[in-house]
Amino acid sequence: MGRKNKLQKFLELSTFSNVYENFDPRAPGLITAGGVPVDLKGKWSQSHFGNDQPITLELACGRGEYTLGLGRMYPERNFIGVDIKGARIWKGARIALEEQLTNVAFLRTRIEQIGLFFDPGEISEIWITFPDPFPETGKINRRLTSPRFLESFRKILQPGGLMHLKTDSDLLYEFTLETLSGMPDTALAYSDDDIYAKPLPLPELDLKTYYEKMHLAEGRTIKYVRWRL
Repeated sequence: MGRKNKLQKFLELSTFSNVYENFDPRAPGLITAGGVPVDLKGKWSQSHFGNDQPITLELACGRGEYTLGLGRMYPERNFIGVDIKGARIWKGARIALEEQLTNVAFLRTRIEQIGLFFDPGEISEIWITFPDPFPETGKINRRLTSPRFLESFRKILQPGGLMHLKTDSDLLYEFTLETLSGMPDTALAYSDDDIYAKPLPLPELDLKTYYEKMHLAEGRTIKYVRWRL
């Protein structure tokens, strides 16, 4: 992507009413359309969505295909895609506005900061779709299913809140199962190392991201894990 094109997307993103951005990693402040500062911690349902329906996060959402797909599939629920890459979020946010998906929003921030923007128990469910598996041994703590991330997610999830991982990575799949087996107050609900070899256990799993389509075209198998924190 050319620098000019990326800058144009960043400019447009700053005008989107369904996008909230954090520009200072040291502070919990968010900016929305027109550079207006907002405080949504504990207030997402009422202040943005205008209802009291449950909220699902998609972490490392990229272009937001899963966030959009879930929003279309469940119009009675709220969905927030989270990613640090503004040029990627731009596409999903633009589509959500064009389709008038009022139950879909996007948060541009680092996932390490997620606890700054949500109250304890404010989130009912989390999807992690095709994240970077960080295969290097020295980067294990950067995997989104590492203990440090799971404990941060536990703080914003409702008690017993569901988490989902969808990945093509054998390493991340096995790492996640091993991590969950060693964590207290964690219940594995389902795991499968080749979900398309049999009927899908959830209709949501039929949604496919840009990267998943690439992985399938390359003949990779898709893994899935579901658990409760």
